[in-house]
Amino acid sequence: MDTASTAAGRVFASPLARRLARDAGIALSALTGSGPRGRIVKADVERAKAEGLPTPAPAAAAPAPAPDAAGKTGLQPWQAYTEQPNSQMRKIIGRRLTEAKQTVPHFYLTIDCGLDALLDLRKQLNEKAKDGAFKLSVNDMIIKAAAAALRKVPAANAVWTDEAILLLDTVDISVAVATDRGLITPIIRDADQKGLATIATEMKDLATRARDGKLMPEAFQGGGFSISNLGMFGIREFAAIINPPQSCILAIGKGEQRPVVKDGTLTVATMMTCTLSVDHRSVDGAVGAEFLAAFQAIVEDPLTLLL
Repeated sequence: MDTASTAAGRVFASPLARRLARDAGIALSALTGSGPRGRIVKADVERAKAEGLPTPAPAAAAPAPAPDAAGKTGLQPWQAYTEQPNSQMRKIIGRRLTEAKQTVPHFYLTIDCGLDALLDLRKQLNEKAKDGAFKLSVNDMIIKAAAAALRKVPAANAVWTDEAILLLDTVDISVAVATDRGLITPIIRDADQKGLATIATEMKDLATRARDGKLMPEAFQGGGFSISNLGMFGIREFAAIINPPQSCILAIGKGEQRPVVKDGTLTVATMMTCTLSVDHRSVDGAVGAEFLAAFQAIVEDPLTLLL
């Protein structure tokens, strides 16, 4: 084994290599790393699978803690509960979010956007919709604004790998949708090339199929940038966990009237707080700030969405 891949008993390996080794039952300590400074990478694990290297010895089982009167460790005798088994989807969500939070170096950028012009435009466009052909939501317009901002700042439309940063050619926006089975992120593909009416129609269909459990995998796999909007629940501001392998997720808070200063005069405006969670490996702080500035400019001058 290459000593450069270990230090004080710790094996240095990429998150992808660790996951592949775990799934294949391969002991990382038995591998020789070919990455920088002996780091174990995906290719090392795949080579080990082909060569049939030994699997790790099973760890000695820890003694089970004594159950309490309720039969569940940590609960007190007076704590009643209803058991809700974790679905396969919940297990996947839990595993991916834990991995994302533990292995992705998040940083956060927050900006306030004026919403009055966007709300006025939304009202006008909905009034012009023939026979209710579509009904634009604020979220539909945010999707379009984020897509347009990514075209202006393509460095934010990126994926991290150990070997290279992948700059995506298409703007595919994953949108978080809450369902009874857990959170799922259906995708508006080529969002920068679609009109607001098309985005509204597609998003309504995707959300309905997501809640009914009828989405095919291609409808929620492969996005490049995520949006999570909790404004409809009254949440003013929050920070979301990145959806790997993406580099960014934009958290949208509620629009609310706030006192603001414009041209030296105190006035009231409808404001929305947005927080961008960023993978610092693939997107630098300046790039994240540039994206948010572009997004803010589009939201506050929404006529550009029609160009």
